[in-house]
Amino acid sequence: MRVSAAADPGLSDSVGAPLTLALASRIAPLLSARIEGLAERTPADLSFGNLWLFRRPHQWRWHDRPWPCISGLAYDGQRVAIPLFDVRNAPPNALHDVVQRHGALFPLCERETVAVQSAGGSPFELTELRDDADYVYPAGAFRRYRGRALQKKANLMAQLQAAHSLRVAPYAEHLRDDALAVLEGWMRDKGKAPGEADDEACREALALAPQLNLDGFVHWADGAPAGFVLAEELQPGVWVIRFAKGLVRFKGIAQYMFHHFACRTDARVDWLNFEQDLGLPGFRQTKLSYRPAFLLPKWRLRLRTG
Repeated sequence: MRVSAAADPGLSDSVGAPLTLALASRIAPLLSARIEGLAERTPADLSFGNLWLFRRPHQWRWHDRPWPCISGLAYDGQRVAIPLFDVRNAPPNALHDVVQRHGALFPLCERETVAVQSAGGSPFELTELRDDADYVYPAGAFRRYRGRALQKKANLMAQLQAAHSLRVAPYAEHLRDDALAVLEGWMRDKGKAPGEADDEACREALALAPQLNLDGFVHWADGAPAGFVLAEELQPGVWVIRFAKGLVRFKGIAQYMFHHFACRTDARVDWLNFEQDLGLPGFRQTKLSYRPAFLLPKWRLRLRTG
């Protein structure tokens, strides 16, 4: 006989609930408490808007328990649970229960790992993958593009400015069609069919930017939509670049968009986080080329084996 989740509370918790926008008021404060005080060392993953936008590939589910979490799949297909509580204050049996039910706790930040490592005789082990690490840069590097390593970025931006008449405006709902035109052109440039990139999440981000705490700019070259950036401020002055799309025919548009964002005067911009590279060689090469100040490790806590 099949037992429905509604008939069995334990099964209901195991399955969890879909991640919906209606849950933002419950989940967002829990995430904010976890990242308080982390400044530029805040993992890019830990915002409700980001989790909701990528709920489909990760199969995120909300579990409302005394030790609440969001369960799903990491990019490498491993089962993980995002703790919505301070791991440092959780008793080992609570951590054990969440890991056993849903998979490794992820992503854990450095201050959380220190607390786990200091617990003698811990039944847990900590691992981190290079593919998961966030790329973090001082905003000043994009304002100036100084030094030999960034000279090519400065040259590309200068070529764009010399070749085209540029215009920029803060992103707003009435500019969505222009941003969508960029997205569609970017997909063609990359040879991607719908669903083969982050286009679905990007469309939702453009439609719901204010609700998802996304902020950014649309750029035009010679009157034509050329690129856009949407970013999220995770901590004061610390921005995660969630989406950055530019058309290949406007060479230097990416370098110009990052420069412009770092130079904005209407908000504090101290650090930019370009998220992880997913182990993709092209992403890794591009993100390294901007010379990050550091790679931010994100740890997984699992039960020891053997």
